Amino acid sequence: MKTLFFVLVLCICFLQMSYSQEDDGVVALALPVRNSLTFNRFALNPTFSFVREQNKYISFTNKREWVQFENAPLTYLGAYSGRFGENIGAGLAVFQQNYGVLTTFGGNLNFAYNARLDRDSNLTFGLNIGAYKSGVNTGNVVTNFDDPSLQNVPENFLITVNPGINYGLAFIDFGVSINNLATYNLQSSALIEDNPEQSIQGHFMYTGYMTSRGFFDEAKFTGLVRSEFKADETIYSAIAMLSVPKGIWAQVGYNSVFGASGGLGLNITTQIAIEYNYEKAIGDLVNFGSSHEITLAYRFKDKERYDYSSDDEVSGLFSSNRRKPIVSNISKEKAEENRKRAAERKAQLQDERLAREEKRLVQQEAAAEAKAQSKLLDELKSKKKTEVAAETLDNDEAKARQLAEQEALEASEAKKALLAKQKANALAEAEAKRLEKQKASELAEQQAKEAAQAQEQLLAEQKANEEAEAKARQLAEQQAKEAAQAQEQLLAEQKANELAEAKAKQLAEQEAKEAAQAQEQLLAEQKANDLAEAKAKQLAEQQAKEVAQAQEQLLAEQKASKLAEAKARQLAEQQAKEAAQAQEQLLAEQKANELAEAKAKQLADQQAKEAAQAQEQLLAEQKASELAETKATQLSTENKANDLISNPRSAVEKSMLAITQETQVTKTTQSDLLNQFDDIVEIKNKDLKDLKEENDLSEKGMAVGPKPFKSITAENKMLEGIKTQLNEVIDSRNSKIKELKRLYNEKYKADTITNDVVMLHYKKTIKQLETEQLRALEARTKLDNKLKEIKIATEFERRRRIKRAAFDSQEDRFSQDRATLKNIKATTVLVEKPYEDNDFDFGETQSDNIQILENVKNVDNGYYLILAVHNDVEKRNEFIKKVVASGRTDVDFFYDVNTSKYYIYYDKFQDINAANNGMKLKGNRPFNKNMSLVKIEN
Repeated sequence: MKTLFFVLVLCICFLQMSYSQEDDGVVALALPVRNSLTFNRFALNPTFSFVREQNKYISFTNKREWVQFENAPLTYLGAYSGRFGENIGAGLAVFQQNYGVLTTFGGNLNFAYNARLDRDSNLTFGLNIGAYKSGVNTGNVVTNFDDPSLQNVPENFLITVNPGINYGLAFIDFGVSINNLATYNLQSSALIEDNPEQSIQGHFMYTGYMTSRGFFDEAKFTGLVRSEFKADETIYSAIAMLSVPKGIWAQVGYNSVFGASGGLGLNITTQIAIEYNYEKAIGDLVNFGSSHEITLAYRFKDKERYDYSSDDEVSGLFSSNRRKPIVSNISKEKAEENRKRAAERKAQLQDERLAREEKRLVQQEAAAEAKAQSKLLDELKSKKKTEVAAETLDNDEAKARQLAEQEALEASEAKKALLAKQKANALAEAEAKRLEKQKASELAEQQAKEAAQAQEQLLAEQKANEEAEAKARQLAEQQAKEAAQAQEQLLAEQKANELAEAKAKQLAEQEAKEAAQAQEQLLAEQKANDLAEAKAKQLAEQQAKEVAQAQEQLLAEQKASKLAEAKARQLAEQQAKEAAQAQEQLLAEQKANELAEAKAKQLADQQAKEAAQAQEQLLAEQKASELAETKATQLSTENKANDLISNPRSAVEKSMLAITQETQVTKTTQSDLLNQFDDIVEIKNKDLKDLKEENDLSEKGMAVGPKPFKSITAENKMLEGIKTQLNEVIDSRNSKIKELKRLYNEKYKADTITNDVVMLHYKKTIKQLETEQLRALEARTKLDNKLKEIKIATEFERRRRIKRAAFDSQEDRFSQDRATLKNIKATTVLVEKPYEDNDFDFGETQSDNIQILENVKNVDNGYYLILAVHNDVEKRNEFIKKVVASGRTDVDFFYDVNTSKYYIYYDKFQDINAANNGMKLKGNRPFNKNMSLVKIEN
């Protein structure tokens, strides 16, 4: 683990020390999936594919930003990510982003590794590696003319690295990540410098659960706060999500740059989910409109449950985990048999549990005996080691004694030999004195010398014997010390063994106590089960009795109901007879009543008609009188209101009336100025169309008649005057409206009893004036923008006309250029000291790709080896002179009227292979340093 972290740090340091230059067409990687805490979380931080994750997902996301504009940013993202092991999270994503004419397409590889520090302490390392292709989508480019800069923008393939780290506790996570730490451009083989999306990001996340009843029981709450520090700005954001176990979640968020967001997610099934997020721009981006993001995901069911994550229950809209109740038709005898079988099964399980417990106790005792036997063996081994050490010590002492005795014997033998030599010498001296008296003195001196030498030798041998005895004595003392240390170590080991035996004995006693407690608990559970079975048996018998009583009561009720039905049948027959008789009598009476009712009805209808007519006439008269009263009241009210408004009584009301009248006067002036502004803009637009038509016809070779002279200066002065007057009028009306609003607020606050009619009138007036001003500002802004666009287009058309006029004199330029080249070659001499690279000015830097030029006059088609490109004649001539002075007299150049540049070359080819070979054979001449290929297609 330490090695992996060290390698990661070294890679980061190496990437930070590299430098390069940014190229055209390069787009920084920034996936806009920032509003979801459920899917694609690895885009927020590389560690989030592991942190608080339990499953794996396949998701497809589409985000449309700022939908108010055409060709707004559009992102497609497909990802497969999640938890792949106890300590591993990973992900793989493919994306495409469109930014108007710019587009990116690529993938992102994610890997996260977790190091568990403690039970609720985790340190996670993550890494995102993105590889994508960016450039200009020429299909989205809309232009009225060919722009060479767009044709020269290369497509770039880039690789970016985003590392991150997260530290997690039970409910809290915090960490840091680096976005776009290094971006490497494979096209230019260099790192991108000054990446605007490079930033350091810190986050803090809390994850908790709610304990309640009902719908929100076990709901999960997640809150994430992030800060992103860029070179030129700091971005703050926060997201909160509430997930209900029913399979629904909602989230809200805020970003200091992109605004507020809200989202809703739903599990359609336990594996299929859908999520929608809405983002509303706030602040500087409010005019860009809203953004929409939708995600469809598939969740893989994971059979394993990992740590450092909640095992959340997953349910869906069209799935349910509820079990249907099973209706049983088992008879009482079968139910009794089932209960007996269940009791026997419980007893069997209890016996098996007791047998397992006894087996475990036997195994523990056997293990304890094995430990005791191993300890005895260790003791025996240690005793043997001690005996061996003692024997070794005794042998060493005996050897030392033998060595001392041997040295003493050798010393005594040396002394005996010396005495024998002395005796022999004495006899030899006596015999020599008797034989030769003249040589006695010399022989005596010689013998004395030999005796002295022998004595010295004897003293040396004695010293050697003493030193050997001292060494033997030291060796014996050292061996004795080592034996004592070995004995002390043996005693320490013996004490350690005794302590280990005591601990093992205590552990065995503790295990025996725990086993006894477990057996007691098992017996208690067995008793509780017996009591529960007995209670269940009593309850079943009681329920059986209640069922029997209910059946008897039901039979009695059935008999009673049958008797009641018979009585009711007899009574019904009797009542039917009586009803038939009564019905006959009733029919006779009914006929008589019908005749009387018909007469009475005719009379009542006639009276009702008369009463209705009278009531209608009365209502019409009442309505007419009410309308007359209402009209009179309204007229009087309006007259009073107009009188109050037109004849103010207070100074504030008089000021408000005067301001209102002034704004009505300036409204007409403002409208007239806007109309004049619009007329001049239309004139400018018509002039632009005429100029464009003239240029188009001129390019086709058609002459255009002269236009009547018009003073542009006078027109511009008049336009500036109108704009100045319009701005003054708008500013004046704005100040008047503010003053009117201020007076209205003062009067509203100051008056304890206000006139509702007057205040309502001025409130509506203020609102109407503000609306008028807003429309005027919008109209002025539109006209200003349109005028700017017309100016830009007019300037382009003027340059186009100038360029066309210059194009007409190409033949003169070509003749002059040919004469200049001939003169340079004729007058330039070779230099003695060769030029170096710094002596040449190569002009504009050319691309490594082949550049294609079209419609170049006086130049043949083919591939040209370009040495330099200049748009200045003097620099062109200076470069050609130095090339000729260096010995290259075949140098030449041509002029491209479309780019207004001179291309200097000395060789051309008809096919690309020959041109490439020419590039390879250019050598190391200084003027060939920046050689490039240009293809002419006429």
